[in-house]
Amino acid sequence: MAVETIKWVGDTDGYVELIDQTLLPMEFRKVAVRGVKDMWRSIKVLQVRGAPAIGIAAAYGVVLAVGKLDNSVSLDDARKVLKEACEYLAASRPTAVNLFWALERMRRAGGNREIETVQQLKEHLLAEAQAVRDEDAAMCRAIGAYGAHLIKDGSTVLTHCNAGGLATADYGTALAVMFTAHERGREFSVYADETRPLLQGARLTAWELMEAGIDVTIICDNMAGHLMSQGKIDLVITGADRIAANGDTANKIGTYSLAILAQAHDIPFYIAAPSSTFDLSIADGKAIPIEHRRAEEITEFFGRRIGPENVKVYNPAFDVTPHRLIAAIITEHGLIDRPDSEKIRHLLGR
Repeated sequence: MAVETIKWVGDTDGYVELIDQTLLPMEFRKVAVRGVKDMWRSIKVLQVRGAPAIGIAAAYGVVLAVGKLDNSVSLDDARKVLKEACEYLAASRPTAVNLFWALERMRRAGGNREIETVQQLKEHLLAEAQAVRDEDAAMCRAIGAYGAHLIKDGSTVLTHCNAGGLATADYGTALAVMFTAHERGREFSVYADETRPLLQGARLTAWELMEAGIDVTIICDNMAGHLMSQGKIDLVITGADRIAANGDTANKIGTYSLAILAQAHDIPFYIAAPSSTFDLSIADGKAIPIEHRRAEEITEFFGRRIGPENVKVYNPAFDVTPHRLIAAIITEHGLIDRPDSEKIRHLLGR
């Protein structure tokens, strides 16, 4: 199941084409993003979402900003625009570390001393953004290959939010494990949490799994414990938006609850994420910034008011699962069993 979530069209003065994920599953539409402000908005309103995909989008956003410049401007001025674009895009969403990782790559690429002209700067930035995209695709395939053995014939998997092709370059992280197992002939089923308040599980994960021919059932977020108590869940696999040096993991709100439930029922809980999602500058999950989103995401349901006017709302988009609850982190380099700081640094070679 390969979904080309985001791609560059044209030369250095081209544009970005991405799937508008706010419309799925009722409508599949690709939109053209032609400027850095439009890219900021696409990230903010979740037209493009998922940590790896956000990183790719941000990298392309930098190319959009610099690509619009006339080649007659000075190289110093062009690099100033590059710096401003990186700072601007960094303010779109605070939790997904892939965003900042990708922007740092673009800064370094733009600072290459071999660049002598603005056109060379544009070409260098586009090549770097394409490399971010291509490397993510390769990492996702490797994650699927390393994790597929965890799913046996007859297994039932529970997943939360969306960590499929729509959240990455084209194949996914948590769903990559399922796609690969399916391609290898495994017969298994998946329960997808609806994932309130924006229903990424019901709208996106269920759609991707159905398109791939994988047996999937949607459940409300508060049904997981009941299913576990009945012995209907064999393993839990989710994605991640930022992983601290010790393995504490930020993911969509509700993930921590699943990890606690999985521990209580002796069910292995796995995280699937590329190395770009690790933030070794943060010692543990307490330092991970948590994005808070608009109250209307909770008080309204697809345009219809469901909460009282002026009611107080608490709407964090993510929570943090302590590493002690994680059976393993599935990466493109292999599995980190019972993750801790030493194991993570060893596998990532840092």
